Parts: sequence; structure tokens; C-alpha cells
Amino acid sequence: MSKTYFGTDGVRGRVGEAPITPELVLRLGYAAGRVFAAESEAHPGETPAVLIGKDTRISGYLLEAALEAGLSAAGVDVYLSGPLPTPAVAYLTRALRLSAGIVISASHNPFEDNGIKFFSAAGAKLPDEVEHAIERRMSESISCVASAQLGKAYRVNDAPGRYIEFCKSTFPNELDLKGLKVVVDCAHGAAYHVAPPVFHELGAEVIAIGNEPDGLNINADVGATHPEYLQAAVIEHHADIGLALDGDGDRLMMVDAEGRVYDGDELLYVIALDYWRRGGMAGGVVGTLMSNLGLEQALSRRGIALARAPVGDRYVLETMREKKWMLGGENSGHIICLDKHTTGDAIVAALAVLRALREQKTALSHATADAPLFPQRLINVPMRKGFDWRSSDTIQR
Repeated sequence: MSKTYFGTDGVRGRVGEAPITPELVLRLGYAAGRVFAAESEAHPGETPAVLIGKDTRISGYLLEAALEAGLSAAGVDVYLSGPLPTPAVAYLTRALRLSAGIVISASHNPFEDNGIKFFSAAGAKLPDEVEHAIERRMSESISCVASAQLGKAYRVNDAPGRYIEFCKSTFPNELDLKGLKVVVDCAHGAAYHVAPPVFHELGAEVIAIGNEPDGLNINADVGATHPEYLQAAVIEHHADIGLALDGDGDRLMMVDAEGRVYDGDELLYVIALDYWRRGGMAGGVVGTLMSNLGLEQALSRRGIALARAPVGDRYVLETMREKKWMLGGENSGHIICLDKHTTGDAIVAALAVLRALREQKTALSHATADAPLFPQRLINVPMRKGFDWRSSDTIQR
């Protein structure tokens, strides 16, 4: 059954246009609250509770207020983290034992767009059946629960610190980043106040860029979708390495000391080879239909299988769970290490790459030398819903 509002990564669109309007987001919050409240009936006496995080878009305030009102009307308590990366919300939802997590973000899109994505109590994307249940309730009239049962709202003031400590915990205690000069481009996004401290507290000298969000500049010529900004900074500061995140902190690109950019396929290879060397490669690696053939061939030479999922981190994760494999990702920079987290996380992925480089005492250029990528060109083509792209002569050309 097709969905009206939910896409592959939640509900997304241009702010002020359906479905990202105050009225529809209020209804979305209420509908989701009703579903979460119904699920909590199996635990009498427990009030359902949801964590809401957001990136740095100016529209985040508006959408947060609408969601909070809808959830409260349905009798759901709301915990507000403020700006926080998408993977941080997934982690904290699980760590705080909440009913669900919600992220207000449009990831790598410009500030005019925004979206709502949900995580289950386990910190995973919602199953299709739950999204269908929410959509069915969106046509209902909003009817508040009794006043005494209305949801309350709380601020989670230590959310950034909790997430910083989680990220650091994925890096071995016997290693550190002392002597490493790192440029971290936060894309003026949700990771601006958490990514630099992670690497600093592990011993690196950190130069933070893209860390001055103003509500309008998220992803604007910075971050993982514009690595040229990071390239220039790495060269200017004579840094050893550079990390570029996207607006919600789940995509990663890296730059070496010479200014060369490394995409998700190359970083995935470095991590996979490290797992393989340490005997931690459970099965193989999950990529997508867009994963470079060079990655597949390089993994194959090591006896590591590559399974291809449809494009989208949701499908990569589904395939990983089906196969019970621990590692997967996309060339866009989504990298999922299931032995460390339930979802893609740019900071955790960067630490996994840095671990491999530190343990092998090597550079990115050497770590990827035996995995040359084939020439490949990817073009994004916007299409209206229902458009039959297979019959388009232009797209086929």
C-alpha cells in the first residue's frame, strides 16, 4: 500500500507547502501521538514519551512547536533536545528508553526545505506498518485528551554531552588522536556544537568550520555536498585530514592533506578492510545500486562480498538486518556500523576510519590505493510523483 505523506526518509518538502505546513505538522504530531499512546497501553501506568531534535533551519522552531502541540494533545510527553544530529536522536531515544524519537530536518537540502523523520524506541526507522497507522489517523479531528492527561514538555539540557560521550565510546581506549590536525566542517548544521568536541577530547587539534549557523546557511556551499570548502581549509591550515558532515550529521566525506576528496565508497572500503583485518567482518558489506564497481572489485579481492540494496540508507539498513551483516553504506557518505549504532552516523563513521588509519599507521591515500574507483557520473533528476521515468527519452539519454 502506498503512503500519502511518508517517503523513504520520513515526511519532507518545502516549508509552507503541503505537507510541511503548520496545520499538517500539527496533525502529524497528533496522529503519531495517538499511535504511540495506543502502543503504550500494553504498559499500564506509563505515559508515552517522545524526543524531538532538530537541525539548525529557521523553520525548525515553527515545526517543533506544531509537533509538540499535537503530541501533547494526544497525551504524549515531549522531550526537547534543541539542535542535535539525526543519529544523536536515534541514540538518545534508545538510551532514555522513550517511546519514539522525531527529527526535524531535511538533511543535505537547502534551508527552505524541512522534514519530519521518526525513530522507534529501539532507535531504528519506523516500520512501514507504523507509518501507515500514523497516516490513517491524520484525517481524524484533533480531540485533546482530558486536561489531567495532557502531555508535558521537558528540556534535555545534557543531550549534546550524552551524545559526545557515546561517540567517543566507539573509539578504542588504547588509541587517541594526539598529533593529528583535523578540520571539521559542520555544514552550519546540527553537529556544529558536538562534532568538534568529540575529536578535540580524543586529542586532536581541531579547526572547526561551518560552525556558525544562522538558520539560513545550513548546507550553503559547505559540508558534505560541497567538499571544496573543506579542501581549501585543509590546505590553508596545513591539516592532516578533513571531515565534512551534512546538515543533520549522518553523511561524511573526507579530505586528505593534499586536498583530495574521499567519498562514501572509499571510506566504506577503509572501514571494511579494518573489520576484515581484525576478524570482525560478519558476512559482507551492503552497498547500493550506485556503489562504484571499483569498491565491489576491491572487496572481492579480499574475499568480501558486496550486496547491493536500492538507493537510500533505509534500504541499506534493511538489507544489513536481513543478512545479519554489520557494515553498509552509500557513496553519498551514509555509513552504517551496526556494531556501534542503529543508524548512519557521520561522527562514528569518521572515528572508524581514523581508527583504521591510526592502527595501520597509514594515510587515506595509502589505505585506498588498492581500491581505485571507476569513472562514474551521477545526476539528480527531480520528478513529480507518479511520473513514469522509464518512458522519458530525455532521462534515457
